[in-house]
Amino acid sequence: MDGFLFIAFPYVALILAIGVGIYRRRRRPYTYSSLSSQLLENRKLFWGSVPWHYGITLILLAHLLAALFPGLAGRILGGRIRLLVLELTGISLAFYALFGLIVLIIRRLPTTSRVRHATSYMDGILLGFFLIQVATGVSIAIFERWGSLWYLRTAVPWFWSLVKLHPETATVTSLPGIVRVHFVLGFAIILLFPFSRLVHLVMFPIKYLWRPYQVVIWNRRTRKVESTEVMQ
Repeated sequence: MDGFLFIAFPYVALILAIGVGIYRRRRRPYTYSSLSSQLLENRKLFWGSVPWHYGITLILLAHLLAALFPGLAGRILGGRIRLLVLELTGISLAFYALFGLIVLIIRRLPTTSRVRHATSYMDGILLGFFLIQVATGVSIAIFERWGSLWYLRTAVPWFWSLVKLHPETATVTSLPGIVRVHFVLGFAIILLFPFSRLVHLVMFPIKYLWRPYQVVIWNRRTRKVESTEVMQ
């Protein structure tokens, strides 16, 4: 089972994310959208979207930079004070992101919510995966202390072994169950990536620099004319 979860599954997730993402971009380019619900409900979106996006972005950057530059990260985390400060910062960001995610979920729960009607099944599945992923991350930060330090000695070698096409799972299979679940869920989210609205993250709107500007015209006057004609 470990061979599938920590060797085969990461490759399957990455291949599908790239392959299906390219196929969707070529065949269904107009589905590459974040489908913002700001026009439907703005206040809760602000309190959910801002903490979620800022919190999760900084956490992902910390994971990525530590994986790309493990030597530098090890030197930074080598000091007791620096390690403590970074651990507390990571926990704070995790709770910040978790708060925002919970708000985004709550705004979709009422049956009368317009946002709920604009939420697809894939959106619900993805929000559930994110909730479990962030919750396990918070649990690891609290109960499996100094994760930023042992992350360099366990997950990072495993990641690089996958990149080099010589998978070595010895450093991760002995970790606590909640940590392994966190790793597998991360790749599960990557697998769902091309099937969800997350694909808009890889689309940089460079063409907006040279395309003609858009003119938005409200249609309210036309509606009044139509209603007057109906009454007559």
